Parts: sequence; C-alpha cells; structure tokens
Amino acid sequence: MDTFVIHGGSPFSGSVQIAGAKNAALPILAASILGGGPVSLANVPEVSDVRSMLELLSGLGAEVGELRNGRLALSTQGVTRSETAYDIVRRMRASFLVLAPLVARFGQARISRPGGCAIGTRPVDLHLEALRKLGADVAFEAGEIDVTAPQGLTGARIVFPTPSVGATHTALMAAASAKGESEIVNCAREPEIADTAAFLSAMGATIEGAGTHKILVQGTNAWRPARHTILPDRIEAASYMVAAGLTGGRVEVIGGRLEHLGAACHLLEAAGLSIFPSDRGLIAERTGALHSVDVTTEAFPGFPTDLQAQFMTLMCLADGASVIREGIFEQRFMHVPELQRMGADITLSGSAATVRGVPRLQGTQVMATDLRASMSLVLAGLVAEGETVVHRVYHLDRGYEDIQGKLTRCGARIERVRQ
Repeated sequence: MDTFVIHGGSPFSGSVQIAGAKNAALPILAASILGGGPVSLANVPEVSDVRSMLELLSGLGAEVGELRNGRLALSTQGVTRSETAYDIVRRMRASFLVLAPLVARFGQARISRPGGCAIGTRPVDLHLEALRKLGADVAFEAGEIDVTAPQGLTGARIVFPTPSVGATHTALMAAASAKGESEIVNCAREPEIADTAAFLSAMGATIEGAGTHKILVQGTNAWRPARHTILPDRIEAASYMVAAGLTGGRVEVIGGRLEHLGAACHLLEAAGLSIFPSDRGLIAERTGALHSVDVTTEAFPGFPTDLQAQFMTLMCLADGASVIREGIFEQRFMHVPELQRMGADITLSGSAATVRGVPRLQGTQVMATDLRASMSLVLAGLVAEGETVVHRVYHLDRGYEDIQGKLTRCGARIERVRQ
C-alpha cells in the first residue's frame, strides 16, 4: 500500500483549485440511469470513488467515456442489467445509490446489502422504506436485497424520522420517475441534494424545494439529454482552509462558496482565521494565535461530520482546551490514537473528545483508517517536527483529487512512496 512521507514546517501558502464534490457526483452518476440518454458532466472529481461508480455503470451496460480534466460523457441507453456486482458494493458503499434508478427504470433490481464501515453503522432502512412508500416490494435473501415494482412507482408522501443524505437521494431519484406527485418531508438539506435535484431537472424532472426540509417532485418518464456542472467540494475547500490555519499561511480556495461553508467558516474564524471572498472563491489566512473552540457535528447547515477530524487537528495546536462532540457517526474518532502518537493531548469520553492544545506535534508513522481521518493526519504532518509517514493513503484517493500536487504547489514537502 502506498504511503505519504511528509516533512513538516515548510511555509504553506498559495491557491488550490477545488474539485467537484464527490458526494454530488456519485448520486448524479447513479441518476443518469433514469434517463437512458446521453449526459455531459463537467467538474467531475477524478477520485477513486467516482471511478468505481463508472465501473459499476459500465458493468450494467452503460457507455462511459474517458474522464479527463473533469469532463465526462456517458450514455445509459444500453443499460440492460438490474443486478449489481457484490465486489463494487463491498468497496464503495455509495454504489447502493443505483438501486432506486434501476427499480424506477426496470421495475426491479437486485443489490448486495452493504455492511457497516469504519466510522460506524450506516443502515439502509430509510432508503428501503422510501421505496416501499412509492409502491415497491422489498425482500431479503442471503445478503441480497430484491426490490420490485412491476406496475411502476407511484407518487406518495415520504416522511423521514431523521434527515438522511443517502435516503433523501434515493427518495428524490425514485420520486422523479414515479407516477404523480411526491412530497418528501424532513429531508437532508445538504448542497449536494440540491445539486442532484438540479441534474434531475436538467433531464426533465420537476422539483421544488431541494435544499430545504420539504421537497415536492412531479414524476416524469419524458427524459431528455442533459448537461450539468457539479458543484465544488465544500469539504475539500474547508480542509485546505484548516491547512492555512495550522501553518499560519494564506490559501485561496478557488471555487469555495461561503453559502456552503457557513458553520465551518464561523468556527474557523473563532479559532483565529480570517476568511473573506475573492474573485475566484475564498481566502483563508492566519496571522495570530490559534484559539480553542468547542464543536458539535450536525446535519447541514450545521458543522459537517466530514470536517470533524481535520478541525480536531487544528485544535491540537490551539491555546486552551476544546470539546469536540460527534453527533452523526458513533465511531468517528479513529484518528485520535494516531494524533496521540504525534503528541496530541486528547481524551475521549463516549461521543466527545477533549483536546488540550500542545506547543508542537512530532512526526512519526501513523495509519489512516478512513477518508477524513487520512486528511487529518496529512494536515498534522504539515506542521509536525521531523518526518511523518501516513500509511494506507488509498483512503485519500477516494475523495481528494491530486492532493499531493495541490499541497506541493502551496509549499508542502510531501512525497508519495509507491509500494
């Protein structure tokens, strides 16, 4: 497995082009199954999760063009299979998103049941209940999920007991092709939901309220070819802002949008950063000391769980003590022992971590456990004394495009060692 070797302490400043959001690209690629016609996408992130989704679509019969410079052309007209391969579902949980489009288009689908992951259990009950509300039958057999709707899906009212990004995407895609109108209540409000809705609208759907707690969808089967540009990745943007805060540098995140980063920017500014707009995005810089800030992760528009690990690294060097509470995933503190190996003072108690700032971190060998934990360790390596070796960097490949190049262009000393 490849590693990153990082020599900390180098000046860090410059500009970073933010890639398209992985968490929008994946449901948009899945949604392309609905229309069957040609689709042209721009700002597609060149990360391994996207390549896995393209492999899945190709296996179903889609014609997939070359992903180059963020541009991709594909057609799902040739999709004839409605059963997905276990291997892809096993390695990329988001492949479950193809279930609703397959059921909507073919009246049936069979998919492997995904398991848990390193950051905690992530059940699919809400996905399946949304499909049931729209008239589908769900059956389980030997680790497989069979969903059938031989008469097609029918519009309905779906009320989620708690907001779920994945289940909202499933309900949105299924309702877009159901007969009649659907009302989806207590939806996730993440920007990626609104971006998927914009793509569905480009293909011919009629959707109101995406990005709010209630979405109205008028189903259609009159799909058309579509063009769409995927919104920038807010988590990537905020991660590089944290890098500026850790190093006392100045970074322009090209494509960063303040409206997608409100809670994150508020807390980063409380920690000692200055954040302001530029002609191309946002600029983040730190000139004074870092201050401790308490954080609780929440659904959007709250502070994102996908930024918790990176923010914890920032707090490791802040004056005073901060309490970081994880309100989304029960096991999302797996980066803590690795930061402790680097000299961080962190105490865990259930879903809360108390972080007491230390004068410095020390480079050592650390192990990445998931995508965001990986980034937190890379960030720590940027400011640690000596050499930091981050193992299992394939996690980073899932969601950060050209991370080595972007960090290097801002002055970091980072090398990928292939093994």
